[in-house]
Amino acid sequence: MMLNRIKQGVDRTIAAFSVAVMVALVICVVWQVFSRYVLNQPSTITDELARFLMIWVGLLGAAYTVGAQRHLSIDLLAMTLNAQRQAILSVIVNVLIFAFSGLVIVTGGLKLIEKTLATAQVSAAMQIPMGYVYFILPLCGFVMMFYALFFIYQGITRLTHPQEASQ
Repeated sequence: MMLNRIKQGVDRTIAAFSVAVMVALVICVVWQVFSRYVLNQPSTITDELARFLMIWVGLLGAAYTVGAQRHLSIDLLAMTLNAQRQAILSVIVNVLIFAFSGLVIVTGGLKLIEKTLATAQVSAAMQIPMGYVYFILPLCGFVMMFYALFFIYQGITRLTHPQEASQ
């Protein structure tokens, strides 16, 4: 199915980007420790860069987790339901994820970017516009919205065509 291939591509992209950010974070922290304790001249930017990379890897991980359907959930209710009601519950949960991602993460992230760029707020050590750092918010929000739509579509397919959904 074409939609599954698109989801797999998004999964691979988010996973690869997360790994790249995590590798950069590890390199940054190792350099900070080396420069501080071996060279006795701590790097001025690695502390701030590590903080920003940690924000990015956390949000990318959250987006990836939504796509893997591994987000925090209490499935006690879902386990007691039949297949049709589980599909209905999945649609409801993913509609809520879609709404939260759109209203809070994307809209709030875009407003935050707009505000920080308009006020020319820059980071203390690296002097980069903070709007660039906050760009990850709407990006991950859009990815979460995509995943939610994918799972809403799957749930509706399970409800309307149970024989196709099981294949």
